[in-house]
Parts: sequence; C-alpha cells; structure tokens
Amino acid sequence: MTDARVQRLSAFVADQIAAGEVVERPSSIVKELVENSLDAHATNIEVRSAAGGVESLWVRDNGIGIHKDDLALAVERHATSKIVQARDLLGICSLGFRGEALASVASVSRFKISSAQPRVDAGWYLETHGGEAIGNGPIAHNQGTSVEVWDLFFNTPARRKFLKSERVENQQIDLVMRRLSLAHMEVGFSLVQSRGDQPAKSAAGKESQRLNLAAGDPEGRLAQVLSPGFVEQSLFIDESTQDYRLFGWVGLPQHNRRYMDQQFFYVNGRSIRDKLVGHAIRQAYSDVMFHGRHSVYVLFLELAPDFVDVNVHPTKHEVRFRDARKVHDFIFGSLNRALRAIRPAAQDSETPRNETSPMIPSQAALGLGASRSWSNSELPGGFAQAIQHNTVTDAAPEWQVAAEPAEHPLGYAIAQLHGIYVIAQNAEGLVIVDMHAAHERIVYEKMKAQLEAGSVARQQLLVPLTFDVSETDAQWVEDLAEQLHKSGLVIERLGRCSVSVREVPVLLADADLQQMVTDLLAELAEFGTAEGLNRHGLDLLGNIACRGSVRANRRLTVPEMNALLRDMETTENAGLCNHGRPTYVQRSLDELDRLFLRGQ
Repeated sequence: MTDARVQRLSAFVADQIAAGEVVERPSSIVKELVENSLDAHATNIEVRSAAGGVESLWVRDNGIGIHKDDLALAVERHATSKIVQARDLLGICSLGFRGEALASVASVSRFKISSAQPRVDAGWYLETHGGEAIGNGPIAHNQGTSVEVWDLFFNTPARRKFLKSERVENQQIDLVMRRLSLAHMEVGFSLVQSRGDQPAKSAAGKESQRLNLAAGDPEGRLAQVLSPGFVEQSLFIDESTQDYRLFGWVGLPQHNRRYMDQQFFYVNGRSIRDKLVGHAIRQAYSDVMFHGRHSVYVLFLELAPDFVDVNVHPTKHEVRFRDARKVHDFIFGSLNRALRAIRPAAQDSETPRNETSPMIPSQAALGLGASRSWSNSELPGGFAQAIQHNTVTDAAPEWQVAAEPAEHPLGYAIAQLHGIYVIAQNAEGLVIVDMHAAHERIVYEKMKAQLEAGSVARQQLLVPLTFDVSETDAQWVEDLAEQLHKSGLVIERLGRCSVSVREVPVLLADADLQQMVTDLLAELAEFGTAEGLNRHGLDLLGNIACRGSVRANRRLTVPEMNALLRDMETTENAGLCNHGRPTYVQRSLDELDRLFLRGQ
C-alpha cells in the first residue's frame, strides 16, 4: 500500500465533520438555536417539533433579530457577532461564540431562517438545502427570529440510523428545554411536540404541550420542571466569597432519587457537566445520603468570565476552571455548611440552635460516660411536675404520663414503643423517633468532632507494606507526602515505581491497606485531593457509632429519652443517621385530626 498524499478536504466533507461535532441529534439543534435566542435577549421562546425533531423543528423568539444583509453570512462557518478577537475568548459572556451552529445545522438539513429587527417594515428570509442557498427575500415577520429545520440528515441517511426512537428523541428535546429554562427564569418557554408534517402547521389533536413556562415565576418553574414538592423539600443557599458566588436550591438528603436525572448545575448561566463539580457535591452529601441514592439540586455558580474557560468542547458542556481546587473547596464548603445546619431545632422553633437547657442530661444518661442521677429540679419545668407523680425505673413502662410540651422543637417524651421508638409530644403534635438511628448520628458526630479536633493518632506497622504502583502514582506520593502525613498516613516513595506504607491511622489499622492506598492515589490523580483517606476513616467511625449506639429493645427511662431528644436538637445532621435513614418524623395535629375525621 502506497502512502496517501496530503490533500484539502472538500467544503462538503469539512462541513459534515463540523456538523458531526455540533449536531449529534435533534436536541443538539434545539440547544444551539435556543441559546442563540437567549443571546439575542429574547423574552419568549417557542419550540415545536415533529417526529422527535427528525421530520421538523421550529424555533421562534422575540429577540433583537438579524440584519437582512447578515443572514447569508450567519449560515457560514466561523461567522459570529459575539466575538471579534482572540482575546475575547478569555472573557466569554454569551452562550454561543463559535460561529458553527447555524452552518452545521444547515449543512445536514433543509433549512430556513427568517428574521426582523425592531423598527423595520418587513423581515427577510434565507432558505438552504444541504447548505446550498435556494432562495431569499422579504417576508412578513414580527420582531425576532424563526428557524425551521426539516428532513434532518436527508443528505447523510446513514446518520439517521444512529438516532433513537421518536419517544427518546422527544425526551431529549424536553430535557434540553428544561435545563435552559431553569437558568433563565425571566424568559418564557413553550414546547409543543407532534407527529404532524410541520410542527407549526400540525393538526389539532396531534400536538402534545410538553412545557408552558411563564416568565418571572421561579418557584412555579421549579415545581413544573422538577416536581411540585421540590421547593418545600429543598434548601435555598446563597454563599459568596471575593471570587465566587454559589446560590440555588439543594434537595434535603431524604429528598433523593435513584437516578441523577434532577441534577442541574450552571456556571455563569451555562449548563455544564463537570467531574470536579460532581465530586464536590457528592462529598458534601456523603455523610447524610442513603447509599445508592442521588441528590437533587439546581445550583448556579457565578465567577469572573476570565476565571473559567468555556472553549473546551464544541457542545460547550465542559469547562475548565483557572483554580479548580479552589472552586471544588468552595462548592463543597458551601453545601456542607448548609446540610450540616439541618437539625430538628431549625424546623419548629425560634430558639437558637445551640440554646438548650444546661441542666439536661446528655450521653452519660445513655451509658456513654459516667452515670449520674438527675433530680426532678434539674429537669425542664413542665416535665418536672409530671415526673414528680411517676416513679421512673430502669425498666420503665412503655406508656407514661407526659407533660405539656414547652419550647423545645422535639418536645418531651411520653412513651417508648416496642423498645424501638420514642414517642414525644411537641407544640406541633406528635414526634416519633427511631432511638437507635438518632443515637447513632449523635455518637458519630461526637466521634468525628474529636477526630477533627487534634492530630490523627497513627499506628506504626511492624512490617512496612511495600508494593508497586505506576510512576505517576509514585510521584503523587512524593509530592503530597506532607499532606498524607497530616491525615495519618506515612508513605514513602522507594523507587521509580514503588512505595512503602509505614504508618496508618489507628482507625484504619485493620483495613485493606493496599487497596485503600491504590484508591487514594487514583483520587489524587483525578481530583488532587486525599479525601478518600478521610472517607475510609469516616466509614469506620460510622460502623463504630452503629455498634456503640443504644440498641433495640433497651428500655429507656423518661430522663434518658428526653436526653436523647435534647442532644438531637443540638447535633448537626440530626434528622438523618449516618447511613441516610431518617431519625424522626413529625405529625401535626391537623394530620392526626384528618386521620380520625375530626371536624368533618
């Protein structure tokens, strides 16, 4: 075989290659066209599709429009109004900037663009087939731009074979619209999907109104795009530093999903998918999320345009941060603080979270420290009178007389049910506490605080563990030896591809050290952080807390049950155990009245 000579590709082949990068499926076209509409300052955007967008697509907006003399140029490659010089790439503020989208779409479809600018008597249109112009001229058109695409991939039929079913393609278009609509609450969006010939002319009864989102209603949009109960089951956060701002809604840990289909993250209004961002969010939820489940969130990160590079991939879904480590820590820290602030005291009381009676028994009453007898005078006022009329023994009866609930959010205990649940009464109604799950969280947080308060205790291995790694991993060990040492792991590089573990955290002495170090080095290479070591330690702490917590069928006295409630009110993440299970449920008096049909 002779060597091939270098030659220029034809314009048609070059356009097909460019189109393959931008136009993956109909939803890719919708994304590019809607982003153009947003860049044109549109306040209302309408999208129609037929046969999953393969047969036809139609996008119309009320933006500033395109000058009639620029229409032909707009469908040429590398033609754009959004950047002029190379330095403009360092501070991109628009969603589009490459000048490839319209040209790519036009090259693989029958294409028509119509536009009218403000204070202009008539609009202008341009029609192309496979990138070749076949007509242009004046047209009646309101202010804004309309783009019609039909017979997608008519000139490259092989590419149609890679498309999915109409249903799947419709779902992808719907998802694109939802993602874009969340980032632009001030813009109205509508999506109509049909099986008709042209979506703009489809017969009544064949259309399906998928989305109809009014402008200026953030909570209503969140309810429609995600779920009606999302706002009520989420926290709104707004954290800022000199360089960054992170705001939006994060779902409560118990509001989770099996799949990652309701995770929306935006950088300067641009929807992105980034491994570093995903890692930071997963890490923030790691202590409170039930295993195998995924969090729900709509988050917006704002930073200076020159702090992020969006010119990474033709689809513009990927970005690169100037200081990735700093961004990771900011996102993690912001979410971690918000999630750790969730506790019973924050839900039903105006009392500050750390304000509890100083005379309430704590873990000593639950057998975790020196035992002590508590007098009735040291108990909260309302409960003290009630306790004077009852004899409390170590084997207290399951049902006991209760006091009127006072200021504490979780109220006061009235019973222990089947040796598993604590029944309490508060101002709102009934509280049911899983005593093992609640105590597990309390013990875990105390142990973790002790671990974080000082240096990590290390244990020297009698025989150092030596094994081979890649040269890159060995270099990581050498470069981050000090950081690893602070985490309790003493590991040295012995040669080009060999390391030796000499000391480990006491908590991890019985772990699979080689597998742990291998996983740790993989994380260092990916994210530049050694959180994996801490995660191993926290997992073990969780197991210890589980085994050391009060067990089922242990009878608790009334003071012990109330001590558990008070500790829950001052413990971070007290609403969930460290495995992600809820620790308590609240039922209001109204809910109880409905159960028994009171007032009906």
